[in-house]
Amino acid sequence: MCLIVFDWRPAATRGALFTLAANRDEFFRRTAEPLHWWDDAPNVLAGRDLVGGGTWLGTTRDGRFAALTNYRAPHDMRPDAPTRGTLVSRWLTGAPDLPATPLGYLQQVARDGGLYNGFNLLVGDWKRRELAWYCNRADLAPALLPAGTHGISNAVLDTPWPKLVHKREELAQLTANGSDVALERLVAMMRDPQQARDAELPATGISLERERALSAAFIETPDYGTRGTTAMRVVVERSGTFDVDAIERSDDNGSHRIVRPGDFERHERFDVI
Repeated sequence: MCLIVFDWRPAATRGALFTLAANRDEFFRRTAEPLHWWDDAPNVLAGRDLVGGGTWLGTTRDGRFAALTNYRAPHDMRPDAPTRGTLVSRWLTGAPDLPATPLGYLQQVARDGGLYNGFNLLVGDWKRRELAWYCNRADLAPALLPAGTHGISNAVLDTPWPKLVHKREELAQLTANGSDVALERLVAMMRDPQQARDAELPATGISLERERALSAAFIETPDYGTRGTTAMRVVVERSGTFDVDAIERSDDNGSHRIVRPGDFERHERFDVI
């Protein structure tokens, strides 16, 4: 997952608590399953990386949420590092030895954070109305996030890369009046191939040509690109319960025959129990 923008309203008494739009960018050769309820963990709704066994974004019937992006540091990559996707799946599957809160879990992750290649990890619990963030390449401790519209790409939270700034602003405008923007509109917003101007590009240690290609919200290169787009909304109902609505548009329906751009769509809606 390489671009996430989200609107967070922990004090909401009715309407949207959390609204998210996210793109997963990955090599086309890496096999994965699209959004689905996991057979071996029926509480979990997520895609699945079939190489590392974890996932990039998911939520659960009991109100857990997590999402991950890689931190771009090409000269600081270790091939023997553990897979980062399991940091998401461990929270979602809720092993008995895990801390009970998002912040507690991230504090546990941070103790061994240096073992992994660079990542951002976003962890939430809708029932607790808590959302926390940690980056193992930032000189910052894990922290609960304040209300507002935020974005994460392949640097620390809210780093002003052009695609993050543009999509965060678009999401803020769409959610400004508290209306429930259609999830399909959020998917369309994220599937934007416009590249940034050279003067706006970050310098992350890759070639200028690669920086240009990766500056688009929706990435397309011969071997790497945006593999799927997810939109999600968590709504506080009149009764005080939570309704989760999620849609994913993917380039793979599970058969591992890639379709570019992705046109396989999965839509799930459920109440948090």
